[in-house]
Amino acid sequence: MPVESEYQLIEVKVQTLQQIFNSMDPSPFHERDLDREAEEFIVSWAKEHSSRKPYKLIVHLGQATDRADAVQALSESIRNYFTYRAEMNRRELKQLLHYGWINLAIATLFLGLCVTIAQTMDPEIGRFLPILREGLIILGWVAMWRPLDVYLYRWWPVHRMGRIYRGLSRMPIEIRKP
Repeated sequence: MPVESEYQLIEVKVQTLQQIFNSMDPSPFHERDLDREAEEFIVSWAKEHSSRKPYKLIVHLGQATDRADAVQALSESIRNYFTYRAEMNRRELKQLLHYGWINLAIATLFLGLCVTIAQTMDPEIGRFLPILREGLIILGWVAMWRPLDVYLYRWWPVHRMGRIYRGLSRMPIEIRKP
C-alpha cells in the first residue's frame, strides 16, 4: 500500500458503505459496529505498520453513495467504534495489572511461608531434609511465575493494542467514489 509522507494509509475497497458495518446491528448509522472482517482488516494492517505515524483510512466505493453526509457519518461511526475498543482495552489492561498485583501479593506470601517452613524444619528428619527444604523453596518461586509473567510479558501486547485503537479512533477518513 502506498504511504503518504504524513500518514500510514489503510485502503479498503467495498461496493457500498453498508459493507463496512455489522449488518446485524440495528443502531443508527453513526453508532453501528464495524463488520468483523472490516475491523480485522483495518486492525491487522495497523498492527503490521508503525503506530508512530497517524493512520488515514481511504475507502474506495464501488458504487456512489446517495448520502451527502457519508464521510462525516462514516468518520463518526469509525471514531466511536475505535474509541469504544480503546476504552475496552484500557479496562482490560487495568484488570490485568490488578490481577497481577493480587497474584503478586498471594505468591509473595506463599514464598515467604515456604521459606519459613524450610528454615524451621526439624533437622531430625534426616537425609531428606535438604531435599524437602529445596523443594519448598522451589515451590515458592514457582508460585511467583504468574505475577512475573503478567508484569514482564503479558501487559505489553495489551498496551500496544490500546495504542493502535487510539490511533485508529483519531484517523481521518477519505471516501473515493467511482
